[in-house]
Amino acid sequence: MSGTYEFVQLDVFTKTPLTGNPLAIFTDARGLDDGEMQALAREMNLSETTFILPRDPATEAQEGKKVRIFTVAEELPFAGHPTLGTALHLYARAAPVSEQSTEITLDLKAGKIPVRFTANSENAGRNRVDGQVFGEMRQRDPEFGVTFSREEVARVIGIAPDEIPWPIQIVSTGLPFVIVPIRNQETLANLNFPHAQAAEFLKSTEARSFYFLCPQRREKDRLEATARMFFYGGEDPATGSAAGCAASWMVQHGIANSDEQVLIRQGVEIRRPSEMYVRATRDGQRVTNVRVGGYAVEVLRGTVRLG
Repeated sequence: MSGTYEFVQLDVFTKTPLTGNPLAIFTDARGLDDGEMQALAREMNLSETTFILPRDPATEAQEGKKVRIFTVAEELPFAGHPTLGTALHLYARAAPVSEQSTEITLDLKAGKIPVRFTANSENAGRNRVDGQVFGEMRQRDPEFGVTFSREEVARVIGIAPDEIPWPIQIVSTGLPFVIVPIRNQETLANLNFPHAQAAEFLKSTEARSFYFLCPQRREKDRLEATARMFFYGGEDPATGSAAGCAASWMVQHGIANSDEQVLIRQGVEIRRPSEMYVRATRDGQRVTNVRVGGYAVEVLRGTVRLG
């Protein structure tokens, strides 16, 4: 392993530095092999690190921007905040001053994910991600899996069954999650997550994580939700892949209307507040057109010198 590699770090699903979900992006990862990417992801020690692999313009126009996503332990086919953050970085680096809306497609292991942008002003997003460009990714159409007994799940996570008012179900838009609805925000905020029991329960499912969701109608009939997701013994500030599953689940079960935009707030309990804007379309009996959007802001740039 040798060479010099530039990276940027963003806070994603926020406009405010030092909140949201941090993401490291290696802006040109050509020359790195799989093991080296994994080692760099461990070095960055964030929930995810992405690696952009530039190709010739004709290929990128046809196939999209090739990007790989790694946690500290493994490569992922898809993840939400790395997809949005990397796309916002590419937009900032390439967008002409006068361009107010455009789309970039990321070519991920899970397939092609388009991300559409809307800038708040003509100077937004020039050269760096500045919290003034809204990006919205379209995720894969959802796959709805098995449902679970509320009594069983309530026992695993240590709450009363009547705190779970809607079906508990596995949903995937690229990564599967068990969506667990919670009736009261206070119950969600005070959740004492039992990692060992949860891991044992999830072993027999296709999902790796629970996604806890508390949707509530606010004033002027606006639907908002609070959410939490625990992993690797910690807690995630914002889980864009799970937010797409949550949007699909809310439309599937009639909690959200077709194409209704829902604000999901996550990360409050760990002092990394994040905001994700989600929606999905009901087309007859299908749920489709799953979109997850938000902002990001750059917090640092650096260079890794190897060898």
